[in-house]
Amino acid sequence: MPRLNPADVPEIKLDSAAAHIEASMSREMRRALFEKPGKVVYAIVALASKSYTGHAEGEDKDPQVKLRVTECEVARSDEDALALADAKAAMWRGRQIDGTLDEVGEGPQRPDAALLDVTRDKPTEAELKAHRARREQARRDEFVR
Repeated sequence: MPRLNPADVPEIKLDSAAAHIEASMSREMRRALFEKPGKVVYAIVALASKSYTGHAEGEDKDPQVKLRVTECEVARSDEDALALADAKAAMWRGRQIDGTLDEVGEGPQRPDAALLDVTRDKPTEAELKAHRARREQARRDEFVR
């Protein structure tokens, strides 16, 4: 892995693969984004670095790293969108206080704390497993009939 000079800050490029984003959006959401330019949706995404450039000795390119969205969940309700907007605002306030708005930094250590209230009403992993088990049982029961 290449080592950067401490003064170098890589430019970020976003990979064009958007399958995770598309999969997390309903048909209606995608249509609304097309039909209403400027429409905003909020999402939680996981980004992974996939490639880099500008690392060769004597290379006259600024370093770049390409990121790909590897996981995504888009807010499907106004309540979820508001919670994500609140979390974003809380993280921005944390960066402002930490002095990292214009530099790379760790940022707040608990950005999810702003989401605790809204996630309290969402299904747990156990509830999801129980739902899947009920659905599978209903399919088996339907098959037997």
